[in-house]
Amino acid sequence: MKLKNMLYATSMLFLFTACSDGEDAETSAAEEDGTITYESEAGPVEVPANPERIITLTNGPNVLALDGNVVGVDSWTKANPLFTEKLEDVEEVSEENLEKIIELEPDLIIGGTHMNNVEQLQEIAPTVLFTWGELDYLSQQVEIGKLLNKEEEAQDWVEDFEARAKASGEEIKEKHGEDVTVSVFENGDKEVYVFGNNYARGTEILYQAMELEMPEKVEADALEAGVHTMSSEVVPEYAGDYIVLSRSQQGDNSFMETDTWNNIPAVADGNVIEIDTEASTYSDPITLEHLLEVFEEGFLEE
Repeated sequence: MKLKNMLYATSMLFLFTACSDGEDAETSAAEEDGTITYESEAGPVEVPANPERIITLTNGPNVLALDGNVVGVDSWTKANPLFTEKLEDVEEVSEENLEKIIELEPDLIIGGTHMNNVEQLQEIAPTVLFTWGELDYLSQQVEIGKLLNKEEEAQDWVEDFEARAKASGEEIKEKHGEDVTVSVFENGDKEVYVFGNNYARGTEILYQAMELEMPEKVEADALEAGVHTMSSEVVPEYAGDYIVLSRSQQGDNSFMETDTWNNIPAVADGNVIEIDTEASTYSDPITLEHLLEVFEEGFLEE
């Protein structure tokens, strides 16, 4: 009887294992060819497990960083020089041009909660909306990873990037002092902007990941608001030991020729790191990797 019971138990275990493997295979196949449920801000949305034709009215760079197949993208992303090659054959679209969106036959649409025609977009394809600023720059990438069924890949990048950026920050402080300060400016037509710690232009890297300090006046006027607008005459009051200058190739850069600018100690000492405004207005992995390299060179190389 014991032998009979052992044989029965073994056969049942084999059967159970075979069924479980079969179910796992079926689940995997279903995900590959079917849908997953994404928990969006507005509730669950059934989206393709492996979307093949994505329209990104927002968050295009986040999708591109995960090799999502984008067929339509917003004008800001399309004009960004960092993505020119990736978007060479991708159509520029907006939520106002529903006909073009229909023509592109998307199987997933990503947009913002501020947009018009949301109900019409939802009728065209599964639509997921994000509220700008609701998530921090790294959490946003993880959410896009969840949406594209690539959460593990997104999370791995986040952890690796945080570690590398923190290590670079420690090197910078070791070389220039624990209390070294940095300001991030951008020139406008008749004004200058200074940024807090979460307004792209590399601010998340410098202040959050690297944990570098901002001057007291920047902290007072820009940290909570995100950005502070001022005239070029008062820029010296906000300047740190280092300056990151977001410089637009199409903007008015004449203030850089003034004594006010050139007499700033950081400028006189050559402690200015220039970044391209048009390539710095996002906080996605592609932009962050680009700016991390620029900052490491600017702060650490002789």
